[in-house]
Amino acid sequence: MRRLWFLLTFGLIGTAILLALGTWQVQRLTWKQDLLGNIEAQIGADPVALSDALEPQFRRYAPVAITGKFDPGHIRMLASRKTTGAAYRIIRPFETLAGRRILIDTGWQPVGVEVAEPPREEMDLIGNLDNPIEADGFTPAPDIEKNIWFARDVPAMADHLGTDPILVVLRDGPQSDLGVTPWPVDTAGISNDHLQYAITWFSLAAIWAGMTFYFLWRPRAKKG
Repeated sequence: MRRLWFLLTFGLIGTAILLALGTWQVQRLTWKQDLLGNIEAQIGADPVALSDALEPQFRRYAPVAITGKFDPGHIRMLASRKTTGAAYRIIRPFETLAGRRILIDTGWQPVGVEVAEPPREEMDLIGNLDNPIEADGFTPAPDIEKNIWFARDVPAMADHLGTDPILVVLRDGPQSDLGVTPWPVDTAGISNDHLQYAITWFSLAAIWAGMTFYFLWRPRAKKG
């Protein structure tokens, strides 16, 4: 009898823990969906001046409108697109009318295509502030000689091109052709696996409860 009580207690506690983990993931799913909705609303909002998006604090994803000229130089960052495969993000220095030099992620182009020089005339751009955390301990160091980078490391790119560590990702291409296709900011890269985790925990809870019932039922079945 003690063995049966132990199995019942152990089974109920295990099932309760797994159900609690599943419920927690459902709550996390709701939180993540609200977060993604807020980010998407911010990404698509009306653009503001760059200074308004930087002060009093940096507002990631804030849409900004800037006017100025591209400076010589660029960075090629190796990336991958689902529909086209390997591609390069082309990141250029840009000087605003206020004299601030920043980074512009102008978009992507296929590997093997020569990077065109940007127009030197003054132009208006609309994009979103971003500070992607892509570099980690496993990211290779950039190949400076071949101008191939493997992550958007904003401080390192800014130091290389002599700009402030501020990155704006173009939302739409300007009227002047930059030789690239815009790759605007979106929420596709933000993971949201909480539904799968919830299903996993609830499934384990059902299995745990089923195994508990089986081990409680088996001695009685043998006696019968």
